[in-house]
Amino acid sequence: MITPTPARPSAVDEKAARDALAAVRAEVAKAVVGQDAAVTGLVIALLCRGHVLVEGVPGVAKTLLVRALATSLELDFKRVQFTPDLMPGDVTGSLVFDSRNAAFSFRQGPVFTNLLLADEINRTPPKTQASLLEAMEERQVSVDGKPVLLPEPFVVIATQNPVEYEGTYPLPEAQLDRFLLKLLLPLPERAAEIEVLRRHSTGFDPRDLAGAGVRAVASPADLDAARAQVARVEVGPEVLGYVVDLGRATRTSPSLSLGVSPRGATALIATARAWAWLSGRTFVTPDDVKALAHPTWRHRVQLRPEAELEGVSAEGVLDGVLAAVPVPR
Repeated sequence: MITPTPARPSAVDEKAARDALAAVRAEVAKAVVGQDAAVTGLVIALLCRGHVLVEGVPGVAKTLLVRALATSLELDFKRVQFTPDLMPGDVTGSLVFDSRNAAFSFRQGPVFTNLLLADEINRTPPKTQASLLEAMEERQVSVDGKPVLLPEPFVVIATQNPVEYEGTYPLPEAQLDRFLLKLLLPLPERAAEIEVLRRHSTGFDPRDLAGAGVRAVASPADLDAARAQVARVEVGPEVLGYVVDLGRATRTSPSLSLGVSPRGATALIATARAWAWLSGRTFVTPDDVKALAHPTWRHRVQLRPEAELEGVSAEGVLDGVLAAVPVPR
């Protein structure tokens, strides 16, 4: 029996899904000013079913950004403040004895949601950090040896503070590799900061998204349709070879003790496909790869101690790799 080839969605269907995701970005901008790149990165992660590590100083609207994204997509949202005394069961859930039935029942933790904001994830011990690994990779939680599936979609958006290192626990490489993207939230430009102050002076309340006019403009069904279309974006052999060459160049860089793994290469292909689709194309170009190389790879490489002492940064090494590897024509 010949299996029929799935029909390609019409141009109208593709435009509707792309317009829905564009509307999401515009809706989030009603609450968050000057973080367009971060909003786009979160949308790309949702399209790729990936998780995101967000780094920024306090007060740059990290929590507000995720709440506004969840509202605009009609997704469930939960936030966990990671602290040194947080236990794995506080995140995943725990077995609770019910005296009425003389039996244990599972009480779901906050991980059972669509968007989980793991706030200041590097302030909790490695044991609790590890409790998220199964959820992030397998999209399930083991309860008494049995798997319990998490909702779909499920995305972890973890934040960490780049300034305060006292009382923190560095994320292990195995967990860093689970994050599809690492996004940097910079302090806003002067004009954007003036707009933030103007909004607050005219009554904007970050706790009241409805009052700010943020509403649902897309649904999980729109996200599913968009994901199906992203999966059809073509990646030519020359682009595949380009990504492999970039990854191999990081492994031979004298400044790095750890280069990009094959998993990191597949992650870059995934994010480049999502960016190509958002840009209205059905194929990936080398420019798409270059545009997503930094957020996809900056947390997957590790500097040598001597390179750090010389002031070398991961961003600078990636810039050098992108400049040195020939771009396919």
